[in-house]
Amino acid sequence: MKFKSIAGTKDILPYDSIKWIKVEERLRTIFDSYCYREIRTPIFEETALFARGIGQATDIVGKEMYTFQDKGGNSLTLRPEMTASVIRAFIQHNFNNESMLSKVYYIGPVFRQERPQAGRYRQFHQFGVEAIGSQHPSIDAEIISITYDIYNSFNIKDCVLKINSVGCPNCRTQYRDILKTELLKVIANLSEESKKRIETNPLRVLDSKDIKDKEATANVSLLLNYLCNECGDHFEKVKGYLDELEIKYVVDARIVRGLDYYTKTAFEIITTSLGSQDALAGGGRYDMLSEELGGTKTPAIGVAAGMERLMLMLEKENSTIFEDSSNLLFIVAVDDIARVKALKLANELRRQGLSVDLDFNSRSVKAQFREANRKAAKIVLVLSNDELAKGIITFKDMFSGKQKEVAKEQLLTEIEKIE
Repeated sequence: MKFKSIAGTKDILPYDSIKWIKVEERLRTIFDSYCYREIRTPIFEETALFARGIGQATDIVGKEMYTFQDKGGNSLTLRPEMTASVIRAFIQHNFNNESMLSKVYYIGPVFRQERPQAGRYRQFHQFGVEAIGSQHPSIDAEIISITYDIYNSFNIKDCVLKINSVGCPNCRTQYRDILKTELLKVIANLSEESKKRIETNPLRVLDSKDIKDKEATANVSLLLNYLCNECGDHFEKVKGYLDELEIKYVVDARIVRGLDYYTKTAFEIITTSLGSQDALAGGGRYDMLSEELGGTKTPAIGVAAGMERLMLMLEKENSTIFEDSSNLLFIVAVDDIARVKALKLANELRRQGLSVDLDFNSRSVKAQFREANRKAAKIVLVLSNDELAKGIITFKDMFSGKQKEVAKEQLLTEIEKIE
């Protein structure tokens, strides 16, 4: 039987993994510049963590989670998103005792059983940041700024930042009743999915991508008009900080995000370049999540983005980050004695921090050079028994094509000249 990867999953092959590493390195550099430190949580948690944190009425909990029982009868779930796991770790390890503000980032796989689409898989990868411990609007602006800087650093075009406030439980409760009444008046024109949401999660109807829902709800009241004084003031201050940072944005009152834990600030980075799947990143404030998961009431805000979406955009725009910057050095052995010496030389150079490869199949010199070209080697060293006896190695710069003989003790100096 010939096995294949599961539908909705994808192998990241060596040629592509090099690209992923380059992108991840840039992400880590940006996160580090904002003083965020990496957190790595398990890929599965108690199912109740996500049911309580994300919300029973959400699509993720209702239809998309990979849930199973272990041998002890415990219900476990592959993480469908990262924020609930981060807050669980925050509570469990008493982060709030170490610092008033915890700033963390993550890069890792998440799992959702949904219909695969362009840039969307059932096992996919998210990167994101969480700032836990401040309710000040300046940290909202910082999280948005990080997101903005990421896509700007990759020169991603056709990006738009959309922001909104989804209020707090006080103003949202009043608004939900008003919205529910208005949605019931147009229920006949809504999609079947939105009809169900009127009772369970009416705000999500406003976020529907279905054209029927958009047309039917074109004139309904919006939450921005019902914000309490505190939420309204917070939103104005967030916009003020973004203006100060010269970050352009569009206020979109229909951004409500898909998870129950959001409060106040909600935002998305969208693009017009990926068809209907236009969201690159999304985030917002979740001041009640820590308390919901058994911790103390702790304000927090974060953002998450899909790696596959970002890679798709970079491929589409022929990003320069994928241009080959190989520092590989390849050793060609002319004869059997040279092959023995080649392996020793390779290890010596590797211990100097160089990336070195050589032939392990006793191929001809011509075939070894082809392999060096295939691997985009920057330098080729040609070893022969006669030259080694004289302490000489043939040194070839593969970019210029220039070749010369170099004394072995001068080898590192010549390599540094090329690098």
